[in-house]
Amino acid sequence: MSLQHALLTSLLEKPSSGYELARRFDKSIGYFWHATHQQIYRELARMEEQAWVKSYDAEGGRAGKRQFEVLAAGKEELRNWASQSSEPSELRDELFLKLRADAAIGSLGLEQEIARRMQLHQERLQTYKDIELRDFSKPKLSREAKIRHLILKAGISLEESRIAWSKDALTTLK
Repeated sequence: MSLQHALLTSLLEKPSSGYELARRFDKSIGYFWHATHQQIYRELARMEEQAWVKSYDAEGGRAGKRQFEVLAAGKEELRNWASQSSEPSELRDELFLKLRADAAIGSLGLEQEIARRMQLHQERLQTYKDIELRDFSKPKLSREAKIRHLILKAGISLEESRIAWSKDALTTLK
């Protein structure tokens, strides 16, 4: 997935200024696709050059504030990208290399790092559950809301799995 496709998706949900888009991105797509605000602004400029988005002066905004919206070519690019198959991402985590080193040369005292990470996963899980309660507790959800909830449930499941793994790792290392 590219950042451009994530931005196209977010702009289709709601045309926004670069600043608004970056803030919304941090609170939604940013949970599974990280980008800095600087990267977002760079990609918006590239997408405008490719005629995937257009920008215009935002009404009632400060001077120079630009609003972005997706053009037909951007929607077509998103459709083409979404129709292509993709491989699952590879698991790449430095901690696993450290654990292999621990297994090879003896205890490296990784328990504190695993406990720290477990705490981070518990915090992220709580954030996800708070979002779930706030945004998805209505009995009747739209198709769009059901899909967003599906993505959130994947995050919840992942964090629960990481917490369980961390507990197992701590038990194993004792």
